[in-house]
Amino acid sequence: MKRHYDDESDTMENAKRRADAAFELFSKLGVEYYTFHDRDVAPERATLEESNKAFDEMADHLLTLQKKTGVKLLWATQNLFSNPRYQNGAFTNPDAHVLAYGAAQVKKVLDINHKLGGENIVFWGGREGYQSILNTDLKREIDHMATVFKMAIKYKEENGMTPQFLIEPKPREPTKHQYDYDAQTTIAFLHTYGLTDHFKLNIEPNHTTLAGHDFEHDIILSSKYGMLGSVDSNTGDPLLGWDTDQFPMDVKKATLVMGAIVDQGGLAPGGLNFDCKVRRESTDDIDLFIGHIGAMDTFARALRIAVKIREDGVFAKMVEKRYSSFDDGFGKKLEEGNLSLEACEEYVKEHGEPEQASGKQELYEMIL
Repeated sequence: MKRHYDDESDTMENAKRRADAAFELFSKLGVEYYTFHDRDVAPERATLEESNKAFDEMADHLLTLQKKTGVKLLWATQNLFSNPRYQNGAFTNPDAHVLAYGAAQVKKVLDINHKLGGENIVFWGGREGYQSILNTDLKREIDHMATVFKMAIKYKEENGMTPQFLIEPKPREPTKHQYDYDAQTTIAFLHTYGLTDHFKLNIEPNHTTLAGHDFEHDIILSSKYGMLGSVDSNTGDPLLGWDTDQFPMDVKKATLVMGAIVDQGGLAPGGLNFDCKVRRESTDDIDLFIGHIGAMDTFARALRIAVKIREDGVFAKMVEKRYSSFDDGFGKKLEEGNLSLEACEEYVKEHGEPEQASGKQELYEMIL
């Protein structure tokens, strides 16, 4: 795919042209925030020092564009998966030298994010996993990942930085198995290593479906446990088994997402980030606008529908009725943890076989 502003070179001049074009897109769309990977905005050089120098130069250019347009930085993140040095992971690499390189990239991203006023930092472990368990010390690798996160927390606090840390779960690709498999796995990891006060989750629905869940599952689950921090708003093709990063156009699915966000009172300091690509056949510059506008309109419509659903209360009353057996008497005592296995046995002996109750899934779907 050719873009008139991109000569596909790794020069700083080309990097700045790409940034200029991006901010033109942001301004014309009227969006308030943007995001980036370090190696997306500044080319990687032969040494860490040279890469950091290029990143510093690019950060100055981005800061100028931010001041000119008023567009702010939602989050920055580090690309720890493209360079061959990370073929066996970054934080979970069996080589301490490689782990140190990844940690050094995190430090630099924290510094640049702070300079640009970024409100969050995302950690996506694209290669934090394994291809074969035969050559893997799984526990040691996960311990090392937690160690890097603790170093990042320490550096942030010691330097007066305030971004919300976010982990983005994904089950596989490029590794066969990634340690941050899905929301529930990642939340368990954070609890295990005492990191829940410092991290929330950045959920990408395309990753959720790759994990075998519905589009909205990880967003709702994270929200219910107070761990939803931001959303990479995209979707995938259900007929393909990889991460296609398509613009989300399904209003029903977007309504379930926006409902969770409404219920928790918003996403700040996180947001809805369109981690999306136009299809390879969509080669016109205007297709970039059409994709973003379509997705923005989908979520705007979904927000209105989600609010209406909560205002009319039909769904809430139906769900409340479905679980009403736990509202008083035996069920309430059970829910509060005040009964024993013996008490459950006595209750069944006294009341016999439970009545069958319809889940009425089709009715719920029709109402939506």
